[in-house]
Amino acid sequence: MTLATDHYDRLLAQHYTYMLGGDLTALAAEQARLLEDLGVTPSTGDAVAVDLGCGPGPQTLALARLGFASVLAVDTSEALLAELVSAAAGDPAIRPVHADIRTALPEIARPGTVEAVVCMGDTLTHLPGKNDVTALLGDVTRALAPGGRLVITYRDLTRPLTGPDRFILVRGTADRLLTCFLEYRDDDTVLVHDLVHTRTGDTWTQRVGSYPKLRIGADWLAAQTAAAGLTVSRDEIGPRGMRVLVAGKEGA
Repeated sequence: MTLATDHYDRLLAQHYTYMLGGDLTALAAEQARLLEDLGVTPSTGDAVAVDLGCGPGPQTLALARLGFASVLAVDTSEALLAELVSAAAGDPAIRPVHADIRTALPEIARPGTVEAVVCMGDTLTHLPGKNDVTALLGDVTRALAPGGRLVITYRDLTRPLTGPDRFILVRGTADRLLTCFLEYRDDDTVLVHDLVHTRTGDTWTQRVGSYPKLRIGADWLAAQTAAAGLTVSRDEIGPRGMRVLVAGKEGA
């Protein structure tokens, strides 16, 4: 089965910014407002933040805008990291890191040194298994400084869609159309089939690909976060129907 990392390399990375709306500047401003509302702002002039699964960088750019002195932006897609570098326009706070989020934190951050970790835009559901989620939460707890915050946004796919509701229009314009179809395989996994149609002149071209996403329930994730040693302060439905979880590490 094609994993999320391969699916992005083969198909989705080149369409990802378009899928989000096409305007990274506007997206970054939106994410900055959300993060500020969630209490994610630097408390010192040298505060470090980590963006796990940064993609083209809407959250990375937002964290830099909020004043974090260093923002480590981690992703497996070289194409999306290149987009981020272009959008960052030489901002010295932003440091792209080509790595797997499952192993990156211990490699890029000393324990107790990170003020904020964000894992947003459904990144968490792209991990291969729930054990990877649990392990990642442990890494986040160790990396966070006392008083540091974790923000996760994701889609709760535990309630299966049926019939025509499984067919989803992601975005459509005059020359590009993104749709997906959901196939529920078991209690932990849904197989996402992405269909991308692009038009050149009067000719339409179709490309397709599939990858598994985790079905992560809100109660399960909150319990795993607490078990990792973090205190959940917010757990709610947020913008664009995404679930938002905010947790903090005890301390000053």
